[in-house]
Amino acid sequence: MNSPDQQRRPSGMLEDEVLAALWRGGRPMSPAEVQSSLGGALAYTTVMTTLARLHRKEMATRTREGRGYVYFPCVDEAGHTAAAMNALLRRRQDHAAVLARFVSELPPEDERLLLRLLRDEEAR
Repeated sequence: MNSPDQQRRPSGMLEDEVLAALWRGGRPMSPAEVQSSLGGALAYTTVMTTLARLHRKEMATRTREGRGYVYFPCVDEAGHTAAAMNALLRRRQDHAAVLARFVSELPPEDERLLLRLLRDEEAR
């Protein structure tokens, strides 16, 4: 059971945290190194299980090192986030309404960036 100060993470959040640790590491990392980079609050077995899931989902590679494995992300942060955003959008029926709300809630600098990116894409 979780203690009162520990809340259950939303689905996928633990994998995102572990991927973020691998991205920050910038090199193959052991489960112990990932656990340490996350502040040590997660159980070692939780980190190992999460890394194994990422490997099965082809989001991380693993290489044998000594008696264990080291892991390295197969996806970059931007690609992973874009795929998650696309998956969420595909689960909604009214894509136009979702996109309109998304754009309307962007800060002005992100809105300008999005416009520039769309223009650049059109120019290709």
